[in-house]
Amino acid sequence: MLKVSQELCIGCGICEDSCPFGAITVEDGLAIVGDSCTLCGACVEACEVEALSLDVQAKQAQDDLASWSGVMVFCEYRRGELAPVSLELLGIGRELADKRGAQLSALLLGHETNDTAQLLIGHGADIVYLADHEELREFRDDCYCDVTAALILKYKPEIVLAGATAIGRSFIPGVATVLNAGLTADCTKLEIREEDGALLQTRPAFGGNIMATIVSESTRPQMATVRPKVMKELGFDAARKGNIVEVIPTAEQLQSRLQVLESVVAEAGSVNIQEADILVSGGRGLENAKGFELIRELADTLGAKVSASRAVVDAGWIPYPHQVGQTGKTVAPKLYIACGISGAVQHVAGMQSAETIVAINRDEHASIFNVADFGIVGDLFEILPKLIRKIGERR
Repeated sequence: MLKVSQELCIGCGICEDSCPFGAITVEDGLAIVGDSCTLCGACVEACEVEALSLDVQAKQAQDDLASWSGVMVFCEYRRGELAPVSLELLGIGRELADKRGAQLSALLLGHETNDTAQLLIGHGADIVYLADHEELREFRDDCYCDVTAALILKYKPEIVLAGATAIGRSFIPGVATVLNAGLTADCTKLEIREEDGALLQTRPAFGGNIMATIVSESTRPQMATVRPKVMKELGFDAARKGNIVEVIPTAEQLQSRLQVLESVVAEAGSVNIQEADILVSGGRGLENAKGFELIRELADTLGAKVSASRAVVDAGWIPYPHQVGQTGKTVAPKLYIACGISGAVQHVAGMQSAETIVAINRDEHASIFNVADFGIVGDLFEILPKLIRKIGERR
């Protein structure tokens, strides 16, 4: 925790100015620390009278690290479908497990999962722990948390991966809390450190301005969530062999404080830009919401879907499910056309994995051109109608 010495603090306000999160205020000549403090230490370094200090607890290492082995992937299954991120995680999980010379297991919770377990084996899993129970048909945080934590404690994988989806983000932190384990959210890169086999977990930090690599050296399991469309899935191999272990949850694990009365799929939920092969994306350069009429027309001509930058979503020009970027969705289409998007690092973090990027912007110095394969400098209101007409002629 961050401590403030009442005897040493002179209320100069340097700490307030140096805090990147606005977590410190000076009231009645004394620095007050708010709830948004992240313990980054910037104020401690800035304080000239040494009135601020970080009270860091001594690191406590587990004494059974060697007994944890293997990689476990939580595979999300809901409404009769397997989330695509599950296969992407099996791809990176297979790579990590091979480097550690260990097994890759998949954890599948749900009801009436049919042949999904065999599908997971075909995509790289050695073992599938299958908890197929009627009480797991609907997602409930506490049940999923209890069942998952119990299986991790029983089989002791040293690495646990899950998708950074609405479901993964909802219950995986609870699992980490039960296990007293570290959890790195929204990872974009996972590697094994050669010297000791630790998991290097890389994620964007400070709004995507830097990439931070996090290591959980002294606790197990090492847990991470990964955003969809960041990792590559392995091709399906029908000849792969693996074991399916049926898991029967206990009555206590299925006891929930939640009751699902009804599950409704919102109309916006049908907008799945992450599965699109072609995306036409609009930014602030469209000037107003009416500018998206051109974007939609180009998308219809190409058989594409419409996406957007955060700026226009915040402006209310288009709903959030269309947003690409660090605070939106990560996409990897075959073709990404950025129209009137400046190229902020937060947006680029969500689309830089596209196979081909085309940027249209009137500012020749726009940073979007740094990641684009093809760039067009000019007024998009002149360029897009010509592009639509040419594509229509070719078709």
